[in-house]
Amino acid sequence: MDIASIIGIVVAGGAIIASILVGGDLMIFVDVPSLLVVGLGLVGVTFFKWPMEILKNIAGFGMKAFFFSPADPKSTIEEIGNLAETARRESVFALEKVPIDDPFLKKAMTLAADNRPPEVIASILQLEIDALIERHKVGADVFQCMADDGPAMGMIGTLIGLVQMLQNLSDPSAIGPAMAVALLTTFYGAIIANIFCIPIKNKIAFRSGLESTKMSIIIAGTLGIVAGENPRLIKEKLNAFLPPSERDSGGDDGGGGE
Repeated sequence: MDIASIIGIVVAGGAIIASILVGGDLMIFVDVPSLLVVGLGLVGVTFFKWPMEILKNIAGFGMKAFFFSPADPKSTIEEIGNLAETARRESVFALEKVPIDDPFLKKAMTLAADNRPPEVIASILQLEIDALIERHKVGADVFQCMADDGPAMGMIGTLIGLVQMLQNLSDPSAIGPAMAVALLTTFYGAIIANIFCIPIKNKIAFRSGLESTKMSIIIAGTLGIVAGENPRLIKEKLNAFLPPSERDSGGDDGGGGE
């Protein structure tokens, strides 16, 4: 679970609710017609924009902001170093028998054990990365569109409320409450966009970047193993993917000398 997402949504939502309660009654910000315009309008526009095969995965896209399998590049580099040791000590063909949990790393080692040419290995694995990035991009685009359409539907609701208000100008006492109701739709649209959709879109993009980085590490490590490079050298090369503060300082980690 992503604790940062939980903290963020609780703090942002709490700040909004607290500011409302300090200034008055929470229920004055609840208006069913405004909720219908923004909520159902956004649902309708989203269905119009995207095909059903994308929309049926929207919950899965959204959950990536809260639940995920963390990509740990450092442990991946360590595992590749161990695999390089195995390949050097036994042979590259032995990699196929090593138990590996990560499906992408397992595929990479299988390709290496099959004695595929390095360019073929790189091409096949890069296709996997490209497909993953594209899937995540679609998910991020869906939430970006919702972030754009939420305030737009709110503005439509506001215009509807203003038209209805102008029909009752003969009653000055009704203008203030009617204006407040009209503005609530803009409020709802802003909440949907800025508290939910934009943060989820950003988290999807961030997680996609981490996952693709880990996969790039696997490709580089696999090519080093196929080329017969020293395990220490492979780990040193792969450390370039990490921030300087997380890199191994050296020592005898990953050493594969005779």
